[in-house]
Amino acid sequence: MLYILLFVLCILLFIFGMTIMRFGLFNLSAENLRVWLIKLTSTPLKGMVTGTFITALLQSSTAVMVITIGLISARIMTFPQSIGIILGTNIGTTFKTELITFNLDSILVPLAIGGAMLIIFKNKKARSIGMLLFGIASVFTAMKGFELLAHPLTSLPFINKFILSINDNIFFSILTGAILTAIIQSSTAMTGIAMGFLTAGLLQLDAGIAIMLGANIGTCITAIIASIGGGKESRLAAYAHVWLNVFGVLLFIPLIPILTEHATLLASQKDVQLAHISVIFNVATSLLVLPFATKFGEMILYFHGKNRKE
Repeated sequence: MLYILLFVLCILLFIFGMTIMRFGLFNLSAENLRVWLIKLTSTPLKGMVTGTFITALLQSSTAVMVITIGLISARIMTFPQSIGIILGTNIGTTFKTELITFNLDSILVPLAIGGAMLIIFKNKKARSIGMLLFGIASVFTAMKGFELLAHPLTSLPFINKFILSINDNIFFSILTGAILTAIIQSSTAMTGIAMGFLTAGLLQLDAGIAIMLGANIGTCITAIIASIGGGKESRLAAYAHVWLNVFGVLLFIPLIPILTEHATLLASQKDVQLAHISVIFNVATSLLVLPFATKFGEMILYFHGKNRKE
């Protein structure tokens, strides 16, 4: 029971770290974000580049989707403008996954102390940098916790059975990733948990890839919630986010064995392999849809826009 409690605390610490990082980055760049989102979305390509950059900056695809839906709800942006941003958020979010593969164990304590000291400053910029540093320390501490707790957790019979069932069933792995991500509201946290079990040698890479794919679907729930009451166009943006990830996952399911077999070409460590495969998935999905962005938007309108009231 203690190990489960510690694991839950690590999840909360990870989400807290990502949140405080996002606040810090947002405070440093808030004045420009909405301007960029509105002005640099005249074409799907511009929107994708803008969405990628802002998502990488904010370290949260969910945050960018919520901002975008808010702008659509306020009639500042239109649904067609959001297509490129949606494609970009999927690419930008992979920066987080790559970030958490770095080994910062030796500087976690100085980062946390330095960040905490800066947070108490009255200067907004110093406080924001402090939040960023403290957030990074929290995220990497949580990642270390996932890794250390993986073995003790699997000594519990029901968790051991659950991990074995995930390893033996790709579709169950995808479902697990989607459901748990919808609950904890962070695809990066879910992928981070999978990385911890991969590093501990308890999770097979193909199951880890499937969990990562499922996490991309599960993270869409926040956009759907944010679109409630926001009008038809904001709902369309949320649906577009869902369909993009569902299409991508369906496309990549047959490729899981190939990616698993050739993962050693990407990196030697399994957690880094998963991070790189996450980049491949998100970049490939967005680039495949980009030439058909207008048609993709029309498809969303066809399925979800007809005969709908505001």
